[in-house]
Amino acid sequence: MLRELRALTRREFLKLARNPQALFTSLLLPLLYLLLFGQGFNINPTAALPPGTPPIVAHQVLLHYFRGAPNYYSYFAAGMVGFVAVTATLFIGANVIFDKLFGIFKRTRGTPAPSAAVFGSRLIAGSAQPIALAFFVLGLALLFAHVPGLSGLHVTAQVTAVGVVEVFLAIVLLSLMFATLFLTFGILLDVPQTYFAAVNLLNLPVLLTSDALYPWGSMPVWLQNISQYNPVSLAVNVLRETFFGAGQYPFGPGVYLLGLLGWTVVLMGIGIFLVSRALRPLE
Repeated sequence: MLRELRALTRREFLKLARNPQALFTSLLLPLLYLLLFGQGFNINPTAALPPGTPPIVAHQVLLHYFRGAPNYYSYFAAGMVGFVAVTATLFIGANVIFDKLFGIFKRTRGTPAPSAAVFGSRLIAGSAQPIALAFFVLGLALLFAHVPGLSGLHVTAQVTAVGVVEVFLAIVLLSLMFATLFLTFGILLDVPQTYFAAVNLLNLPVLLTSDALYPWGSMPVWLQNISQYNPVSLAVNVLRETFFGAGQYPFGPGVYLLGLLGWTVVLMGIGIFLVSRALRPLE
């Protein structure tokens, strides 16, 4: 099983390496978000305060609005890491759909490789790309902070080795969770239109009920209550606490990681169960 898994995983990575156009496009989209959306959508909640508001009050409003981040771009950049980790996994299931249409997936299933190796190889290769993209976005946002004329991610807390590990785990868990979910959709569905309708029906509500892009302080209370259980918010909270401090959060990063781990275990368990049933006839 391990030999087949290594061989199929290597093939999936070779497919990625031999498609530089797709790699360029996947890098271009987060770059455009950071350069255009983040730079242009510069929210300043203190501008609505009455004249003569004490600076300390304005500062507290800013911290509450952006949950400890010094400005919207820093808040947005940390959220974009989670945003990219989710949206980049959409293509893992789409690739399965198109492989079915061209007969590639059927030929792979006809080999002696077990279904677990077929599923695992695509999951490993499919989750590696969003993980890499998430760290690309993070590095780019940090770099922009040192470019004159551009807003960037300003880290205001002391980042420890434990914090780096927590950020890494948050990104990996979030990517694995949604890669499993969308890969399951790709294996269960056969029509591209049905697949994209299904993933958009899931993807958009998940992202729009998180605090990845929306300022926390602008959300109504009911949306804040939903957002605190959203897996994207859980991952992004780990990043923001690490970069900006824990003053605006009721729990530490470890609690959010446990919640994210719970989501990941449940959704991966459901996905693996459904895929094992779907691939069972060819065993």
